[in-house]
Amino acid sequence: MAVYTDITDAELEAFLAGYDLGQPLVFKGIAEGVENSNFLLETTKGRYFLTVYERRVQAEDLPFFLGLMAWLGPHGFPSAAPIADRAGRLLNPMCGKPAAIVEFMPGLSVRRPSASHCREAGGGLAWLHLAGQGYGGHRANDLGERSWSALFLGLGDAAEALKPGLRQTIAADLATIERAWPKGLPAAVIHADFFPDNVFFRDGKFAAAIDFYFACDDLLAYDLAIGLNAWCFEADGTFNVTSAQAFVAGYEQRRPLSADERAALPILAWGAAMRFFLTRLHDWGATPEGALVKRKDPMEYERKLAVHRAAQAGGGLLLFGEAR
Repeated sequence: MAVYTDITDAELEAFLAGYDLGQPLVFKGIAEGVENSNFLLETTKGRYFLTVYERRVQAEDLPFFLGLMAWLGPHGFPSAAPIADRAGRLLNPMCGKPAAIVEFMPGLSVRRPSASHCREAGGGLAWLHLAGQGYGGHRANDLGERSWSALFLGLGDAAEALKPGLRQTIAADLATIERAWPKGLPAAVIHADFFPDNVFFRDGKFAAAIDFYFACDDLLAYDLAIGLNAWCFEADGTFNVTSAQAFVAGYEQRRPLSADERAALPILAWGAAMRFFLTRLHDWGATPEGALVKRKDPMEYERKLAVHRAAQAGGGLLLFGEAR
């Protein structure tokens, strides 16, 4: 989440005039994240989030995202449902950009996940994968493995500025990942951004997932690999094997992995680290002046790439087995 678009009181009142949500009481921007402008909205009828879609989000993808969010709740998964206006529309223009209002989900995210949090989060991700089955929308992953080499073409100088020699290292990583990328694994709708700030807990238990604006069709185990990178590294860049095993064990309590999926997790995790390194590298120098946004450091994911690179060089470490 972030804020790129300023909204005046008059613009907000005009936007809300089409909804049956009462009068606004609180309206404030949220600085987390980098993709869209997000605001906490409190009215006389409840609490909501208002999102103005920016940057990578394509207008033609929004029906997929909002449709998925509307699908999940009735199919048992706790996520924020979009709110329709009086005419039944989920999207309306705000400052010349598409915008939507979604439910406020109670709960708290965690900044330093424990192994217990990781187990709960893994279970929540599997729950999401199962609940998403049958959703009729389809969207290719435009930030998937096939896009990474092309994305890096314009970022070599930026990588080299961060760390001398990084251009060559990343190019070699990309070649290796492309050769080893698995095929034929189970695929369906994935979250593709299952980070701790997009997951809520209540009393230590998984409560909800939010922010489905990277959701797409891709390998289910790749989504698990994204989660392993996001949840199971310490602040100093070391990989927490106990947390990773707990994450996978929680996932498998709801959806057991096939042998092929488990064998592919190391390369999938390496690729998932590459995806977030590249997009963070792109965004590092592309954040507009004056935007209320907390930039994400690409070097955090460079350190994760190094861990996966070393594991592969050692023959592939068995880091993701069942927790004991």
